[in-house]
Amino acid sequence: MSNTDQAIPQFTILARLVRPQGRQGEILADLLTDFPERFAERKRLFLVSSETSKSPARELSLERHWLHKGRVVLKFATVDSINDAETLRGLLVAIPRSEREPLKDDSVYVGDLLDCEVVDIKADPVIIGRVMNVDREAGLLYVQRAPGKEVLIPFAKAYLAGIDVARRRIEMRLPEGLFDIDAPITDEERRALDTSNDEQS
Repeated sequence: MSNTDQAIPQFTILARLVRPQGRQGEILADLLTDFPERFAERKRLFLVSSETSKSPARELSLERHWLHKGRVVLKFATVDSINDAETLRGLLVAIPRSEREPLKDDSVYVGDLLDCEVVDIKADPVIIGRVMNVDREAGLLYVQRAPGKEVLIPFAKAYLAGIDVARRRIEMRLPEGLFDIDAPITDEERRALDTSNDEQS
């Protein structure tokens, strides 16, 4: 199934678990939300392998959290050791979309950008790849063209033409010389990228 055929995901992503942080099950996570203070109100969280994964979400209770150098440390109930925390590495922390904070104006959730296809529409549309990560502080999209081949794209309003969450598509008008995008993504790169994403789901 292509990205454009996918329905709007059931969950909104708040963070990505990176690695154990402590000896009693604490886990360091990259923030993928503009509302980290809301962790104080969220005792019920879900872990998923991707925003569009078909695997069942794992529900966990959040015991405590604290911010740490631009990231967040999470302590879940029943996760009480380094080994327990290690099994969660790479998973995404999510909430049901119905529970997310309303946004104003043309703001967008960082989690909504993950796995979106980035298309340069400046001239003939060129598919750049899919968003694998977002650096909120630097305002950069980490876009994967194929496994092992990643480019960085500034997520700037000046370049943004539109975002279609339902179609998982971000349209941009990128400046010349940002990186080499003369050739569209090849069929081989697309197949490799689809296989890589299927394995993560």
